[in-house]
Amino acid sequence: MDERTALRLLAADLPAAGDDAAVVDGLVITTDMLHESTDFPTGTTRYTAGWRSVGASLSDVAAMGAPATCAVAVYAAPELDEGELDDFIAGARDVCAEVGASYVGGDLDTHEEFTTATTAIGKTDDPVLRSGAEPGDLLCVTGELGRSAAAVRLFERGDSDRANDLFRFTPRVAAGLVLREYASAMMDSSDGLVRSVHQLAEASDCGFDLDFDALPVHDAVADVATDDDDFHALATQFGEDFELVCTVPEADFAAARDELDVELTVVGRVTDSGEVLADGDPVADRGYTHGGD
Repeated sequence: MDERTALRLLAADLPAAGDDAAVVDGLVITTDMLHESTDFPTGTTRYTAGWRSVGASLSDVAAMGAPATCAVAVYAAPELDEGELDDFIAGARDVCAEVGASYVGGDLDTHEEFTTATTAIGKTDDPVLRSGAEPGDLLCVTGELGRSAAAVRLFERGDSDRANDLFRFTPRVAAGLVLREYASAMMDSSDGLVRSVHQLAEASDCGFDLDFDALPVHDAVADVATDDDDFHALATQFGEDFELVCTVPEADFAAARDELDVELTVVGRVTDSGEVLADGDPVADRGYTHGGD
């Protein structure tokens, strides 16, 4: 099974796990696991790994429209090097500080490859779920797409300084707090824009009409893409950008956009078709999946 098949099998017994985070009695909680062989290309510093791994969990809290409270991490490596551990903790603490949360510790172990598991906690009694999109709502994304895809290509080319910079993203906690007042549905883009839209369509029992020409794509993608098809795939299918993907009633879009400290771009509209389309053609459900597609 791949990750999505496994999650569907578990969904019936774990209904609270159907969104980016579980919400229990006002407590938002989420956890993630990352491995060196699949998540941290050669050249990734331990500082970046600490920032990125904890940031991934903070992004899930942001997607629920919740303020982030704290985070913890499991750190495991073949040997516990003091400098690498210090750098990891520094990255974890700094990304928490970026969103007003605290890094409060975790666990240490040895393992055959560098692996980290992170948990972030927030608070809200009124989470934004994936299931509230309504026909006519605008489909929007924060920030720019393709940042992580470009970073991986740059790691492969040996440009580690630029790649590490791109790999350290800002979790959109502040944007999530604004959007919770306007968004009808929301999630983060860790699986890629296209897969995220398919997940929203499934959760909200709706369709989407996408406008790929409107996509906000990071400048670095053009520097690494081999052709137009590659550019499009890096921007929409690679994932791991940790932007927010949300639906907003058209009447509320201007107010939401004006309150945000990051760009909010309209990239489509919710429909009642039950299909995800672009220019009238079906858009295949492709994106990032642990364990393969």
